[in-house]
Amino acid sequence: MSITPDRRQELIGEYAKKPSDTGSPEVQVALLTERIVNLTEHLKTHAKDFHSRRGLLMLVGRRRRLLDYVKRQDVKRYEALIGRLGLRR
Repeated sequence: MSITPDRRQELIGEYAKKPSDTGSPEVQVALLTERIVNLTEHLKTHAKDFHSRRGLLMLVGRRRRLLDYVKRQDVKRYEALIGRLGLRR
């Protein structure tokens, strides 16, 4: 259910703006998206796991706030990010 360290480093490498970048909004949104996908798969098989559902909703809200921040800063960066991640907005 959690992200493996290898997958985490892969995502950081893919979305980082520079080699030592681990905290930019792009990296954070990519990591949150990976966790959201994993939790969504978990909830497909465990439909009554309401504690995990609450955690999923909190992650979605955090990702939404980060995406709103990126959109306020630079719209082109925002559009590129949601295009790369395959998000709907």
